[in-house]
Amino acid sequence: MTELTPLQNLWLTETVRLREEHAGPLEDLEANRLARTAGGDLPSRIQRRALWLAERDGLTAALKHWLQGARLALLLMVVLACFTGAGMAFSALGDGTRAVNIFWALGTLLGVNLILLLSWAFGLLFAGEHGAALGRLWLWLSEKFARDAKAAQLPPALLVLLQRHKLNRWAIGTLVNGLWLLIMLSALSMLILMMATRQYDFIWESTLLGADFFAALTDALTVVPHALGWSAPSVDMIRVTLDTDYNRVLVRQMWAIWLVGAVLIYGVLPRLLLMLFCRWRWKRGHDRLHLDLNLPGYAQLRERLMPTSERLGVNDPEPAQLHRVESSISELVSEGALLVAIELDEQRPWPPALPKNVSNAGILDSRESRHKLLEQLSRFPPARLAIACDPQRSPDRGSLALIAELARSAGETRVWLLQAPPGEALDAERLGDWHVALQQLDLKFADCAPLNWLETGHD
Repeated sequence: MTELTPLQNLWLTETVRLREEHAGPLEDLEANRLARTAGGDLPSRIQRRALWLAERDGLTAALKHWLQGARLALLLMVVLACFTGAGMAFSALGDGTRAVNIFWALGTLLGVNLILLLSWAFGLLFAGEHGAALGRLWLWLSEKFARDAKAAQLPPALLVLLQRHKLNRWAIGTLVNGLWLLIMLSALSMLILMMATRQYDFIWESTLLGADFFAALTDALTVVPHALGWSAPSVDMIRVTLDTDYNRVLVRQMWAIWLVGAVLIYGVLPRLLLMLFCRWRWKRGHDRLHLDLNLPGYAQLRERLMPTSERLGVNDPEPAQLHRVESSISELVSEGALLVAIELDEQRPWPPALPKNVSNAGILDSRESRHKLLEQLSRFPPARLAIACDPQRSPDRGSLALIAELARSAGETRVWLLQAPPGEALDAERLGDWHVALQQLDLKFADCAPLNWLETGHD
């Protein structure tokens, strides 16, 4: 499994907090125990608890699906941005059969970009937050491409996390300005390609405005290009643009160079600088992300994850469903063999004669004994664990959940379904229920004592 980034860890932690805030506390007895055993400060324990719950409840897998959908959505938007930029260039220049109004072409290439750029900048400065349409579109597409119902819980948690640290504006700013940078680069590339392969005549046309106005406008627009060494048409050239006796080749070249320079300087460079600025602000804020321990959902975990004293007699709700057992205990950290029994009658003699290398953990018949053993297993996980159960009892959810939790704390696990006492017979239907339940947990079971397996590791 690919290791999660610090942001993704915080994201899942916030998702679990919001889920518990809206739906009530989750069954977290094992998660809390593992977090306490791992140690560390309170934020690290809260994250370990949340990541364990997220893995158990499928949120980690949903996050991966959402990220895949986000990448597909971003790729789609990049392709659309490239086509949009190319379409703007075609709309500005046409097919070359008619002369191009140079200022209309410039407005087509820069107008919408500059209007939306100013709108984004004013929203950022005066509104504090600015929910750009492109950002909302990306989140919507990401959710659609994820195709995971649990992924619907992730975007709200991400937005809440980023808004709390005022990072959403910089994330959206990076996305928006990056996409517009692609649009303008695509338009500029297509503009150069079209002018290199076709011949365009450039003119200015106006019913109300004369050559003096366009000369002043051109001079204003060439202040920055001139400072960068970019050439621009002279006032005389603007006045005689429509004169057929003038050197048309020179006119075309000067207007073409001027148009390319204007798109580069007023279209591409602003978006590039804004994208880099937003990316820099995002990076700075991202490195300072942390849990807000003052939030109610986190504050109430302090006593459970860093208890000042051990609590007894707290009844936690049973889990709504059982989860398949997938032990994460490595062979390098586990050793020895252990036999434990769950809620046996006093009439049964216990324990049986055990090999020297097999330890007896007794009978788990109280909450305290269960907690004590689980804490011990978290520190010293056995390589092999046998769990003895009385199949005359019904396989209730509590017993199965305990079996699953014990199995996750050992390298390998076998369940021993004890034979009926002399003179009694097992209920075949109840025994079948045990078989079905243990198969759902993906645990091996046997009707005879697995002592040879406990001693040697072989059946």
